[in-house]
Amino acid sequence: MTASRGRTGRPPLTEARRTEIRREIARAAVDLFVTQGVTSTTGEQIGRAVGLSARTVWRYFPSKESCVTPLFSEGIDSITAFLREWPPGQSLQEAMDRWLVAETGITGGPDRATVGALVRLTRTEPGLRAVWLQTYDEAEPAFGRALAERAGLPVDDLRVTIRAAMFNAALRAAVEHYAWRGDDERGERTSADTELETTLRRALAVAAEGVE
Repeated sequence: MTASRGRTGRPPLTEARRTEIRREIARAAVDLFVTQGVTSTTGEQIGRAVGLSARTVWRYFPSKESCVTPLFSEGIDSITAFLREWPPGQSLQEAMDRWLVAETGITGGPDRATVGALVRLTRTEPGLRAVWLQTYDEAEPAFGRALAERAGLPVDDLRVTIRAAMFNAALRAAVEHYAWRGDDERGERTSADTELETTLRRALAVAAEGVE
């Protein structure tokens, strides 16, 4: 009798590891985009920066511009969680105070400066602009579900649709306002962090009028 052969090769990656690889690719892509421009950056360079082949990069992302998606979507996920946890009857100010204590911020904490640089590039890079806007387009239904649950309304209620659209527009406008100013206009990083929180509070407060 011959012994059965066991399966060889690397074990499959866990979902957590795949997520981390996507974030590593995203950070490397942004660094290259900022230092040498989007046009001059190749998939081979992005892969090399994180020890991967270009073929592996393309397994995770369909284009070099889409490599930055994880850095955009993390902020969206954080806001969606905030809306789900915002109790009926609690003011937006109180809810945001609690959320900002628990979270490191809308742009993903340690990657805040990276995302700020990336959002600035969306002003001049059409491919990145398309990814940025697509992220928010896909986020709006998630905002709607969170707001519908909070208000006890059907997710397809027109009031929910409009409120989700307002939050979506307010969030994007706040992040763009913050990012497009640039660090040189703000001074120290602590001031930049404070400005981002202040801008976010103001934008969402306007969108929340009539929601609370």
